Amino acid sequence: GALTRTCVSNHAKRRIASMAPHLMIRSFSSAEPSQDDTSSAPTAPTLPIPAFAQKVDEHKEEQKRRRLSEVKISEVLQAKHSFRWVDPVICRTSTVEEAIIACIEGGLSGMMVVETLNEGEKKVVGLTTSRDLLRILAAKLRDGEPANAIMKEHMGDYMTPISQVIFCRPEETVGMCRTIMAKLGIKCIPVLSKEGRVEGLITAKDMSDFGLDAKDRGGKTNFLRDISERVGLSSNTSMAEPPPYLQAHMALEQTPLYMNVGVAELPHPFKTPDGVGMNHRDFGPEDFATDPKLSEDSWFVSQVLLPDERGENLRNAVYLGVADGVGSWRQYGVDPREFSHKLMEECKNILAEASANATLGGKKFHRMISPPEILAQAYERVKADNVIGSTTACVALFDNVRHQLHFSNLGDSGIIVLRHIDSDVAGSLKRDRETPRSDRKSDLRVAFVSQQQLKSFNHPFQLGWTGRELDESEGHSFKTAKDSCTTSIHVRRGDIIIMATDGLFDNLEVDDIAQTALEWEQQYGFIRGGDIMARERRWAMGNSLTVLSSEVIDDLAAKLCKQAREKSLDPTTDSPFAILAKENDIMWSGGMPDDCTVIAMHVVGRSPHDKMDKDHQ
Repeated sequence: GALTRTCVSNHAKRRIASMAPHLMIRSFSSAEPSQDDTSSAPTAPTLPIPAFAQKVDEHKEEQKRRRLSEVKISEVLQAKHSFRWVDPVICRTSTVEEAIIACIEGGLSGMMVVETLNEGEKKVVGLTTSRDLLRILAAKLRDGEPANAIMKEHMGDYMTPISQVIFCRPEETVGMCRTIMAKLGIKCIPVLSKEGRVEGLITAKDMSDFGLDAKDRGGKTNFLRDISERVGLSSNTSMAEPPPYLQAHMALEQTPLYMNVGVAELPHPFKTPDGVGMNHRDFGPEDFATDPKLSEDSWFVSQVLLPDERGENLRNAVYLGVADGVGSWRQYGVDPREFSHKLMEECKNILAEASANATLGGKKFHRMISPPEILAQAYERVKADNVIGSTTACVALFDNVRHQLHFSNLGDSGIIVLRHIDSDVAGSLKRDRETPRSDRKSDLRVAFVSQQQLKSFNHPFQLGWTGRELDESEGHSFKTAKDSCTTSIHVRRGDIIIMATDGLFDNLEVDDIAQTALEWEQQYGFIRGGDIMARERRWAMGNSLTVLSSEVIDDLAAKLCKQAREKSLDPTTDSPFAILAKENDIMWSGGMPDDCTVIAMHVVGRSPHDKMDKDHQ
């Protein structure tokens, strides 16, 4: 047969000729060889034509060789706009109905919310996405509002305010943008120029499309190769059963979960009623401070009865919170404890009032109160009482029916979730397959770490009050509850959840926290030798060890507090705070002495008041 690839350059021909003694070029023909041809044909290696033998446009070849992750986002945006231009904006006064229509007709994943100035300039005031629109509809419908009324709501009331919008720069790469979007769980990101103009919005689809030419998406060949074998499901298609390792958890999800809570707190080791020493010499007393009343941290745990989303039944709800008062107020003659303690006190008051007024069918409290709502209401009460100061804050709600933890975090306090996950089924989490199972102590993993918010190093977002409202031009760090990182995470039976102030996270690595939690589990027999199946068999027999958990969960919180203090006073090992300080060109070694408050939570399958579980203790 004749060689069908004829587009070989002279240079390539010379290269092939020089390699002739070492290879044979396979010939191709549209006709199948006869049996005689096959028998008489010499056998030889069938090597493909080398890549250098393919003459292609030099620019396109270079584009193919470039890694997409290294492409600047400005190139992706330019390619998107040259293919199709849709102005991704909507007016602040537009309705939800108009926003939905604009998203569908424009094929938009998100839109910038704008105000039109007198000169016709569009001033950006926020961002909304198609996912936000769905959330608005779901929340309003769940509250019983009619669909027609929801559609007439203004977008300005539901947009993400401009202060919370995450953006990228034109000179940043696709890889960087993908990483940011994955970490923050956002589906589109505005591209902001140095002049302060939004040049457009980029989505994950835009970045994927950039790696494909138009000819790679259309045409007969691409359809036959990529689509024809994958289009259409047969009439007997069904859903697969959950994997075996999930079936036990799926069965448990039909029943409520419970939470045992333990709290521990320690003040700054060098703190006295008169102030804080810079070191042990300045502190004075031989023993370190232990009186929690000296701490600028504050916390609350409340279990209340509130109506469910439909207002039909009363449900037990567990709310928790921590706050870390900003100590620098002391130099202005302000007690830093007052603001944080008052904020947590008002959170408890709001929940107590809601529970006392919760009547079936009532209008004032007809559903669970969300963490950002509690935080916002408590903040307004603190300001109304003219309490001067500022604080970081984290408030959470444990939904035992849906097995979820809802929380809002503002600043550098936070939440981590620890979970036993078998290495063979760890999915996207880290797997330890190098160490033999017999040598592994546990498969306890860090399943979730909450996002912290800082204006700069050691300068966290805060709720604060100076006695008057501050203008944005004054460059302050004060935020509102709307600026908090609010999310929900699914929890499972056996999970250990740690909520704490930065006194813990600045001094202990997350892996060290997990190791301490594992030692606590093993000490009291909640897990033995890392055998997850044995634990699930114990659960199946009705032995939840809930009563024991409720009695010893305080020990876990106390251990973490103690370890954080020990690390904060260790000058020989750089803490997470010290490492981050050096990354920001600040010389710091050792730990970071500070107030520390830890709320440890153990998710269990029975209430500690359950008689059946008591019989197994």
